[in-house]
Amino acid sequence: MALTREDVKKVALLSRLELTDEEVDVQTKPLNDLLQQFEALLALDVTGVEPTSHSMPVVNVFRQDEIKPSLTRDQVLANAPEARDGCFVVPKIIAE
Repeated sequence: MALTREDVKKVALLSRLELTDEEVDVQTKPLNDLLQQFEALLALDVTGVEPTSHSMPVVNVFRQDEIKPSLTRDQVLANAPEARDGCFVVPKIIAE
């Protein structure tokens, strides 16, 4: 099934794309080539092939939530340009 210029214009309209007549002409061939590739896939026998959403198995990638040693407050504040009363001191950015 080949797309006509009118089909490409309709797809562009549905996609909220503004194409000039020249752009419609340029895009018609690549879209038809893509449809031909999809038609070739339809000819494949997929009997017995399990449907999948991913080509590889997807597993949970989160690590266990474990308590680990961390820096003390004093060690962290030692890297601060300025600290006061156990907190970072930063420039005021909101005008009064």
